[in-house]
Amino acid sequence: MIKVLKEMDRITISGHAGYQDTNDIVCASVSSIMYTTVNAIFNLNKDAITFTDDGKECSIIINDKDDITESLLDNMMIMLEDVKRQYPSNIEIK
Repeated sequence: MIKVLKEMDRITISGHAGYQDTNDIVCASVSSIMYTTVNAIFNLNKDAITFTDDGKECSIIINDKDDITESLLDNMMIMLEDVKRQYPSNIEIK
């Protein structure tokens, strides 16, 4: 199961969906949503977030709470909620 934890200034994503053994569409969807958001923020303000990915966990630390960064991260969470609605056994959001 993919676990998304949203705290005050940090979003952490970890785990694997386990939807399929190969070509897991849930993992691919979550990765695509997250990386698109991170890249958009970096293109607009490279100092707005700190992003790490150690292969087991991805972490987004919010350094600058400007309107655009907040909007992009809110949109990311809405899109992740949509994935959760479609695949509730494969993603958990807290």
